[in-house]
Amino acid sequence: MALPEGFDAEVYSVVAQIPAGRVTTYGQIARLIGMPGYARRVGHALAAAPAGLPCHRVVNSAGRTAPHWTEQRPMLEAEGVRFRKNGCVDLTRSGWKEVTL
Repeated sequence: MALPEGFDAEVYSVVAQIPAGRVTTYGQIARLIGMPGYARRVGHALAAAPAGLPCHRVVNSAGRTAPHWTEQRPMLEAEGVRFRKNGCVDLTRSGWKEVTL
């Protein structure tokens, strides 16, 4: 299946709407742009994202931050994002539920 034209742009549009203090998952972004099952491709798009996009507000489905991005957790904590004892984001408390596209 070929990716639709502008896949990365659609991802960036969603990520730009995530408010400070909230997070979403790669999978949720994929579903929002009509491409369920493309969570990994969302991650690739974010790896090449333009500066200034709040990519730090995207975590995996378990709430884990990016493995080699040590700055991500402090950035989220500075916004008030809650973490569980296991080091994962508490998606129940800090998940982005007000999705308006």
